[in-house]
Amino acid sequence: MSFSITLALYFILSLFTLSSSSAFTSEHYSTALQYSILFFEGQRSGKLPSNQRLTWRADSALSDGSSYHVDLVGGYYDAGDNVKFGLPMAFTTTLLAWSVIEFGDSMGNEIENARAAVRWGSDYLLKAATAAPDVLYVQVGDPNLDHKCWERPEDMDTPRTVYKITAQNPGSDVAAETAAALAAASIVFKASDPSYSNKLLDAALKVFDLADKHRGSYSDSLHSVVCPFYCSYSGYNDELLWAASWIYKASKNSIHLSYIQANGHILGAEEDDYTFSWDDKRPGTKILLSQDFLVQSSEEFQIYKAHSDNYICSLIPGTSTSSGQYTPGGLFFKGSESNLQYVTSAAFLLLTYAKYLSSNGGSIRCGTSRISPQDLIAQAKKQVDYILGENPEKMSYMVGFGERYPQHIHHRGSSVPSLHAHPNRVSCNDGFQFLYSSSPNPNLLLGAIVGGPDNGDKFSDDRNNYQQSEPATYINAPLVGALAFFTKTT
Repeated sequence: MSFSITLALYFILSLFTLSSSSAFTSEHYSTALQYSILFFEGQRSGKLPSNQRLTWRADSALSDGSSYHVDLVGGYYDAGDNVKFGLPMAFTTTLLAWSVIEFGDSMGNEIENARAAVRWGSDYLLKAATAAPDVLYVQVGDPNLDHKCWERPEDMDTPRTVYKITAQNPGSDVAAETAAALAAASIVFKASDPSYSNKLLDAALKVFDLADKHRGSYSDSLHSVVCPFYCSYSGYNDELLWAASWIYKASKNSIHLSYIQANGHILGAEEDDYTFSWDDKRPGTKILLSQDFLVQSSEEFQIYKAHSDNYICSLIPGTSTSSGQYTPGGLFFKGSESNLQYVTSAAFLLLTYAKYLSSNGGSIRCGTSRISPQDLIAQAKKQVDYILGENPEKMSYMVGFGERYPQHIHHRGSSVPSLHAHPNRVSCNDGFQFLYSSSPNPNLLLGAIVGGPDNGDKFSDDRNNYQQSEPATYINAPLVGALAFFTKTT
């Protein structure tokens, strides 16, 4: 059976079952999982493979890096533009890998597609990290010029300027996140492709060394091209501890265990923070390291368990320790711009921590309330279900899923007719007619999660409202793991 026919059957199934029942079944979550992974094919840069399933996309940016005598073809566009930003791409790859590590056993037939999504990111990051000694290539494309055009990736003619960090112009935040991504990916491929896994881990060690020995923020070294787009507002300490944790997980190397023990207190181990995102890794690091205490009874990681409890308690409404803000419809709300990125990352951490707690029959205390792993799962499910359509707007915020979903997403490739429909080039300025058009996007970016509704549960399906209508890889990545979890528990 061809993919297009299979996809059509899935689509009909989702329409039928969503209209006949308000509760999501494992089939719904399986369909959403398939779509959430498929989305990454729409974000691919470079030479597309023969098994590319979103066929309205075509090859793009095939000479990236060539004028700098380096191969930087491949990787992902971060969102609705055509720039390859290293920090969010690395975070996306780390979270995709973590999704496979924790919940790959629940992905069924989608496991190979999930690994392919990880590999598309790790292949690029491997090239960026190993092209030259003590150099990490961290961005391709001038965002200030890119954002002045509305072009599909296949047509873009804006400068593909290459940016790098070095010992002299440091970027510990982006370098450490890249190290984390390479280390996490090495775990994903350890059994299926050990040679590739070893290459990833070796590169992770080298780029972490660059991050740690030559400290500084890439927001200072490359301010004009990374700010305000992906400024490292949290600094780089969180990434250093995050990367060391992933390298320790991948290598079981006592050197990195000692690094965590010696440096944790100055890199954020004793700090509470309640936002997990491409910028701030502190909550994710606490959860990741808590596993060693909960599963392996490693006493040196007890502090991470305690701060994981604090983070989780902040997300549980109705407890005396809750600090999370929620919309009237029950959606976790952190910010007006791309809020669903915080929702998907929080849901993933809730489920991962529930898994770790369940391994030793544990629970946590939030003030006077005792919270079980099932309570964490229930809270994560509310957030995932809200995204899929259980909300006041009765709208799915995943493109292509359910009866009603965003039709005017802020995304160049999706909004401009494909090469199949419009073979002639669409120039920089000519493309704006599609940005301002009231017509639905001609190309379905299946599985894309948009920025989401406001703090009153209202959503504007408007291509110009990028805060609500723009998808991004780092919104989808943690949702892949969460959806995989619910395919087997519903």
